[in-house]
Amino acid sequence: MDLVFRDADVVDGSGGDSYRADVGIEGGRIVSIVKEAAAAGCQRPTARRVLDAEGLVLSPGFIDMHAHSDLALLRDPDHSAKAAQGVTLEVLGQDGLSYAPVDDRTLDEVRRAITGWNGDASDMDLDWRTVGEYLDRLDRGIAVNAAYLVPQGTVRMYVMGWDDRPATETELARMRRLVAEGLEQGAVGLSSGLTYTPGMYAPDSELTELCRVVARYGGYYCPHHRSYGAGALRAYEEMVALTREAGCALHLAHATMNFGVNEGRAPELLALLDAALDAGADISLDTYPYTPGSTTLLALLPSWASEGGPEAALARLQDDATAERIRHHLEELGSDGCHGVPVDWATIEVSGVTDPALTDHVGRRVDGWPTARRLLVDDRLGTTILQHVGHEENVRTIMRHRVHTGGSDGILQGLKPHPRAYGTFPEYLGRYVRELGVLSLEECVAHLTSRPAARLRLPDRGLVREGYVADLVLFDPATVASGATYGNPRTLPVGIPHVLVDGRFVMEDGRRTDVLAGRSVRRTEVR
Repeated sequence: MDLVFRDADVVDGSGGDSYRADVGIEGGRIVSIVKEAAAAGCQRPTARRVLDAEGLVLSPGFIDMHAHSDLALLRDPDHSAKAAQGVTLEVLGQDGLSYAPVDDRTLDEVRRAITGWNGDASDMDLDWRTVGEYLDRLDRGIAVNAAYLVPQGTVRMYVMGWDDRPATETELARMRRLVAEGLEQGAVGLSSGLTYTPGMYAPDSELTELCRVVARYGGYYCPHHRSYGAGALRAYEEMVALTREAGCALHLAHATMNFGVNEGRAPELLALLDAALDAGADISLDTYPYTPGSTTLLALLPSWASEGGPEAALARLQDDATAERIRHHLEELGSDGCHGVPVDWATIEVSGVTDPALTDHVGRRVDGWPTARRLLVDDRLGTTILQHVGHEENVRTIMRHRVHTGGSDGILQGLKPHPRAYGTFPEYLGRYVRELGVLSLEECVAHLTSRPAARLRLPDRGLVREGYVADLVLFDPATVASGATYGNPRTLPVGIPHVLVDGRFVMEDGRRTDVLAGRSVRRTEVR
């Protein structure tokens, strides 16, 4: 064999008890698991390399169900932000906005719309236009594997521009065709960002029709739904009802209950989901183990302020009368972009800017609308923020649920990004398993491995099993911890010495190798 991990404590991803074993790898797959080899006195497997794993846990690689590495995987081959956490697969195309399918106009517009998430890409050659071409680009070699969701907001932008109106029958037919083509080319489902323009302009009837297409291909719908604040439970109910009507699997993105109106209300959300699950619905969700959220400053504005696209939004911000209307919606009414809750500027911290001249704002709270308006205009809508509106009790309650999975929602741009981008998975293992005991180690690993693999319908990933792909993590359960903090968010974790993708070390002895073993992971055909 190529490699044997000797005397590892195997936490296999099933949720069952751990066990001691020698695990052998050959040709990128797990080919041998010999339990309690030393105690049994049996012939121990041999290999060209034998690694002593005593005292360390061997688990499947972690699957980040909500990642914003769409360009970072291509721009930064190192990608230690995720590889060092033990992430071996990321799901891209989130929140309804990404870079395929596009034409030239749409690509230019989406680049500007999500500069705060991924940079403006002026340093890159975005030479694809279809989903399949984007996945082919990933297949040239990336740090970790990646799956992709067709972004509904981008599809709408492609077909309809930034108009806030229902689609015509012709436009809806074209959107259905684009979604189908993306799924045929390898996408695993459809995402939406229903507090982001232009995706949020879609009525439920339009979303239902697109979800019917997803259901035919055995994919799933992943919405950032219409509110995580005022009306959050109604927004969750809307997504459950919509996917029930469409016959489509549902995965709720960063399923939080935020803002003061939702403190202590996580059990109400879980009761809603349990009722749907017990009635036969196919539902899962992901969360990150932190209380603040992260998005762009632009996203807080009322949706009407962005109709027509980025240039139209900038023009409105520069007009005093229109800017006053925006302020009124933000501070007094509660805009749809701010989840129906009047903005509390004391909770808004600038995490990144695109204009270096504005760097002094990073790490500071926004002191009111005049500052926010000036930042939006001067940074040409590229400013990212942390929004300190979450509740620890809700975070802990939701992560215990039977369909919970882990997703970082990690934005890697900005001088001071959310620490979840660098710390989500070791934060689960170190803080919520070892320190707080919210989950057992076996439960937590199942949440981060086999559950997401099942949602993605991956037949040979997510478990330590003979015949499975050797996407594996070796970590020290006594020391694993996130190094990322709000003050130093780009610090790498500790206690994760080895990470393998396709049987090859991408992290070895705590250091990033030069291996690019990741590829696109495409939709499994329905049989």
